[in-house]
Amino acid sequence: MIHVIAFYLFAVLTIASGAVTILARNPVHSVLWLILAFFNAAGLMVLTGAEFIAMLLVIVYVGAVAVLFLFVVMMLDIDFASLRAGFVRYFPFGALVAIVLLAEIVLGIGAYRAGALELGSPDGTAATPAGASNIEAVGGLLYSRYLFLFEAAGIVLLVAMIGAIVLTHRQRTDTRGQNIRKQNMRRPGDATVNVKPEVGKGVQL
Repeated sequence: MIHVIAFYLFAVLTIASGAVTILARNPVHSVLWLILAFFNAAGLMVLTGAEFIAMLLVIVYVGAVAVLFLFVVMMLDIDFASLRAGFVRYFPFGALVAIVLLAEIVLGIGAYRAGALELGSPDGTAATPAGASNIEAVGGLLYSRYLFLFEAAGIVLLVAMIGAIVLTHRQRTDTRGQNIRKQNMRRPGDATVNVKPEVGKGVQL
C-alpha cells in the first residue's frame, strides 16, 4: 500500500512541477521547479528498482545541469518585456508545431492499438542476475557487452573537454601577462605603505 501511495505522490508532484516549470514567468523559478521535477522523477526510479538511474538524475541533472541553468539565468540580464514580445510574435509557429506533435502522438497511439506496430520483447540475456543489484547489473553490461561503446563515449567526452580548454585558454595580446616570479619576489614594503594621517586631514590615496 505504501508503494502505491508513494508512486502516486511522486507522479503527481513530477507532473505538477513540470507544468509549473513551463508556466512560470520567472526563469529562476522555472529552474527551481525543474529541480523539484528531477527529484520526484528520481523517486519514481527508486520505486521501480532503478536506483542507478535515480542517482544519475540527482547527481547529473540536479547537481550539474539544473544548477548550471540556474547560474546562467541568474547572471544574465533578461529583459522580460522583450521576452514576452518574442513569445507573442512566435506564438502561431509554436502552436503549429504543438499541433503537429500532438497529431504524431495520436497517430502513433492509434497505430499501436491497431496492431500495426510490434514492439520488441526481451529475450532475457540482459536480465539482472540473481542476487545482484541494479548498479552491479548496469556495470556488468557496460564493462562486458558495451565496453567499446562505453570507451568511445569516454573518448568523445575527453575530446570535447580538451576542445573547450583549448578554445578558452588563449594567449591574449591586448593585456599584459602576469609575472608570477616578480610577484613572489616582491617585498612587503613595496606592497604596503604605513601612513600616519593627521587629525582632521584624512588619508591621501
